[in-house]
Amino acid sequence: MQSSMQTDFDVVIAGGGMIGASMALAISSLNLRIAVIEKVRRDDQLQPSFDDRSTALSRSSQSMFTALGLWDQILDAATPIKSIHVSDRGRFGFSHVTAEEQEVDALGYVVINRVLGDVLLGNAKKKKNVHFFCPAEITSIESQEDYCNVEFKSEDSKNSISSQLLIAADGANSDIRDYLGISMKQTNYEQVAIIGNLLTEKPIASMAFERFSESGPIALLPLNNGRAAFIWIVPTKNAETLMSASVNTFLSTMQEVFGLRLGLFSSLGERYSYPLALTEAQRLYSQRSVIIGNAANSLHPVAAQGFNLGLRDVATLADCIYKETLKDKSDLGNIDLLVEYSELRQHDHKKLKFFTDGLVRLFGSKRRSVRILRNAGMMYFDLIPGFRKFFVKHAMGLSGRLPRLSRGVAFNEEE
Repeated sequence: MQSSMQTDFDVVIAGGGMIGASMALAISSLNLRIAVIEKVRRDDQLQPSFDDRSTALSRSSQSMFTALGLWDQILDAATPIKSIHVSDRGRFGFSHVTAEEQEVDALGYVVINRVLGDVLLGNAKKKKNVHFFCPAEITSIESQEDYCNVEFKSEDSKNSISSQLLIAADGANSDIRDYLGISMKQTNYEQVAIIGNLLTEKPIASMAFERFSESGPIALLPLNNGRAAFIWIVPTKNAETLMSASVNTFLSTMQEVFGLRLGLFSSLGERYSYPLALTEAQRLYSQRSVIIGNAANSLHPVAAQGFNLGLRDVATLADCIYKETLKDKSDLGNIDLLVEYSELRQHDHKKLKFFTDGLVRLFGSKRRSVRILRNAGMMYFDLIPGFRKFFVKHAMGLSGRLPRLSRGVAFNEEE
């Protein structure tokens, strides 16, 4: 690749969490000069990307990490999901999906964020063409016709670097999105996610559970140490009481909602909580800048699709950058590249937003007619294999037009 301009870096990535690190790794083989600017230290408790929460990785995410040569490292600490059981508390409808039925080894994998973060950051920092500035906070962005200039402060010093392209990967509360003048729409669900892990009396093995109730859903995911990770969605008004409740009170309250399918709960780990909202950027690019991950869309965790959606942002943008590098005179921040990325991501974003928001509203409704419909729908979902296969293909991130990395194809491989 021969650049048509001189800049300090080819690409600057604002945000060094799991999506930002994945972006750096995705394009690290393209002979680019890459800078990652992250304002929170890796070991800081305020760094949300690398705590003890768990992430469910879809099949397309697995394929991407395989193409990047990282999957074996991740797999060592990951737990396969062989089946998923979905039920509605107090109702007769339920659904059950298995990996065997879908003819795959696993429907997905569960990995602790801290472990995944170690793999991603550890490998990114080994790349000689990836430079980290951390802790460093971006204070201004100036986009010109030929370059983008980023100013940031690091401890007591101020710095300025230029690049062809700025990628915002700094999360749902993105400062970069604001600097770029990209507005966002936010829907407050008036719910809080309580997250942690516990021990189940009956082995959870490789099963995942989603249990809906009038107060909100509970998801239990298998961990590789025999414990279960949980995500419990509760009304905001109840969250503080549950977070401050004793271990026994918390477990018994959660047990009442989930039931005894896995026996009694015990050995509660540390609890975390965060408010839930649907955040939608009104556009995905500005001059010489583009946004990915939660900076573009922050979804309700009911379907565990947020991180996987962000990885498909990464893979799609990496595809666009790869094609640009093949030109004699390349410009990674040109408007055609930015528009192409935006157009390629529209359908996937809309589909996932519609799906997750629809689930929240469907199972949160107290109307009798809606309850009857969802009970019947869950029953028929389980009785119609063809529809179930179609639905699960979308959930595994394997529907529609997939970029190279999401199909497991590295940039140095022939398709």
